[in-house]
Amino acid sequence: MVLTNHKTKRKDVIKKKIITYWDLYVLMLPGLLYFIIFKYLPMYGAQIAFKNYMPSLGIWGSPWVGFDHFQRFFSSPNFGNIMWNTVSLSLFNILFGFPAPIILALIINEIKWKPFKKAVQTITYAPHFISTVVLVGLLQMILSPSSGIINNILQVFNIQPIYFMAEEGWFKPIYILSGIWKSAGWGSIIYLAAISGIDTEMYESAKIDGASRWKQLIYITLPNIMPTAMIMLILDIGKVMSIGFEKVFLMQNSMNIGVSEIISTYVYNVGILDVQFSYSTAIGLFNSIINLIMLILANWVSKKVTQVGLW
Repeated sequence: MVLTNHKTKRKDVIKKKIITYWDLYVLMLPGLLYFIIFKYLPMYGAQIAFKNYMPSLGIWGSPWVGFDHFQRFFSSPNFGNIMWNTVSLSLFNILFGFPAPIILALIINEIKWKPFKKAVQTITYAPHFISTVVLVGLLQMILSPSSGIINNILQVFNIQPIYFMAEEGWFKPIYILSGIWKSAGWGSIIYLAAISGIDTEMYESAKIDGASRWKQLIYITLPNIMPTAMIMLILDIGKVMSIGFEKVFLMQNSMNIGVSEIISTYVYNVGILDVQFSYSTAIGLFNSIINLIMLILANWVSKKVTQVGLW
């Protein structure tokens, strides 16, 4: 009887909240529908990873093959190279790309002349709005061996032109540096917001105690933005196997395919071009499972070490 009354009261509270904040729930609805339609409903089709999918038979009518497609991928001669390319590119991206917006936010926060500060923010935010297609086009123009500004500068010093976009050794540095240029400014917004939320009395007390700007940065600013940084790091680790398809695909060519073939481009090649739907779905499902495991492990380690986590 007590349990029933508790459930009834809880339902009444939920109804009152919905009625009171109905406008907020309406604002939430488009985002909720997006995730339901484009993220959750497609999970129904993931079962073809365990089937030999034939469009004529449909998903339910196609015969089960169990883990055959997974075994095929694991025993593929391309498996090791694809996994290494994906993981290494993602880890290097985290290693060099993750600290970039934090450092930029700290630098911007230290700028006291407001006109210059706004100019720096605008200049660093702007690349975020450039599409990936345009970005890769700019890279090809700047790094062109015949007319690119980089090679023109090298020729002044009697250095032979370098075909950056075709050499395997340059693929990862170009990918990572261009990604930092494009996203660091936009990512710094989160950390600037975290810095703005720090109690100013802490800085005033530090000044009274004779702390320099550098010590204020080390002992006040960084510790206070660390929870935000850890959340962002956990999210990045949770995407360690999900390097964006579009940029890699546009930068990819026959000369750098050895280091640029990652899981997402391989899925495109075997799934769309070779019409192997079940095989490509199995690879994509494997990729998602690894990401989920990495996300859970990163959150667990973060909770143990820093007491900060997603849940």
